Amino acid sequence: MKREQPKDNFWGLTPILFFMILVIASGVLTQNFSTMPILVALVIAAGFALVLNRKESRLSVAEKVDMFCKGGGDKTIILLVMIFLLAGAFYSVTIDIGARDSTVNWALNYVPTVYLLPGLFVISCFIAFAMGTSMGTITAITPIGVGLADSLGVPIPLAVGIVIGGAMFGDNLSFISDTTIAATRTQGVQLRDKFKANLLIVLPAALLTTILLLFVDIDGSAIIALQDYDLLLILPYLLIIVCALLGINVIGVLGIGIGSACIVGLSKGLFTLPTMLQSLQKGMGWMQDLMAIALILGGIVALMKAYGGIAWLVSNITKRINSKKGSEYGVAALVSTLNIAISNNTIAILTVGPIAKELGVQYQLDPRRTASLLDIFSCGIQGLVPYGGQLLAAATLAGVSPLALTPYCWYSMLILVFGVLAIATGLPKFKDKSLDDF
Repeated sequence: MKREQPKDNFWGLTPILFFMILVIASGVLTQNFSTMPILVALVIAAGFALVLNRKESRLSVAEKVDMFCKGGGDKTIILLVMIFLLAGAFYSVTIDIGARDSTVNWALNYVPTVYLLPGLFVISCFIAFAMGTSMGTITAITPIGVGLADSLGVPIPLAVGIVIGGAMFGDNLSFISDTTIAATRTQGVQLRDKFKANLLIVLPAALLTTILLLFVDIDGSAIIALQDYDLLLILPYLLIIVCALLGINVIGVLGIGIGSACIVGLSKGLFTLPTMLQSLQKGMGWMQDLMAIALILGGIVALMKAYGGIAWLVSNITKRINSKKGSEYGVAALVSTLNIAISNNTIAILTVGPIAKELGVQYQLDPRRTASLLDIFSCGIQGLVPYGGQLLAAATLAGVSPLALTPYCWYSMLILVFGVLAIATGLPKFKDKSLDDF
């Protein structure tokens, strides 16, 4: 017997609101937004969701648990979990063989002193694009940025803000970042299609950031200590980029990246077979929290749908929307607001993604644009909130206040501006064509 569709119900939306309140309240009360771990808050919110019920045809506890498990076991969520595992393994292996450091050193060797600040931005962009992680990039490049700030006579927050901007650029565009994966999977588009849509919007912001940095006064006589590099170690990153651009399945892309990094590491004697396996395990372990978050969030969203919460949200948003442009503004506002509240762009995308998909169907939005807007606005906000992981990590490494960094995160500000302009102008436009899921 087919169960009737749930009626619109605001209370069905309260599990995610409860989650947001837990995170924000604990951060405000303790003056530390890392007090309440995201995973713990989600588990509590899941328990809260299981206590609720729909107005009509009430569900038993067994039925609610079944819905929760089916939501967490959705094919999109399971694929995300597999991709996160492989991405973690890739991060770990490339770091352990010295690929990250070699790439940074290679770039610094070819950047003239007068262009060091724009060069720092471009290097951060490339590292984040290749690695697929803004946090990893910030951890790797922030100490270099602090050193450059001291040598060039510029404020440390400025140099660190440059690193954060580059990290968010790469994270936003990377084929293997969790935000890209979440945005493309929830909207059902290919990696390269989202990349093309995204690039046309954020590239002007990156170019403008680079130009602005050329006008910052620096000490042109500064001498920068250069380190050695090995071009072979950069190969895994290059293969990742080329394979993704060729349209290879994301699982295949990551497999090639991991395989090439392992071969390079073994051939150069950078690790033995046992230490290589340990490196793979270590990287997968880094992603365990994110995988659990994806599973639990999938279950919570399924219950919110069953209670009529998602229907209520979509209904109330669409009351104020009567055009494609309005629905795109709605998607941008939703993901931005949620990201401000929970300071986690991946979770914001995973939560808003299904809603954006429904709006896309109703208003015939191009899913490439929808995926791009989800990623752009979530990454833009994430690169500005002082209590977000990126700014907190950078501030800790640089020994400054995270509040001092926000005014210098120019790129993050600019991608929000160009995101709004993209919606207002309807650019870029694409020819209508069917998009096969990857």
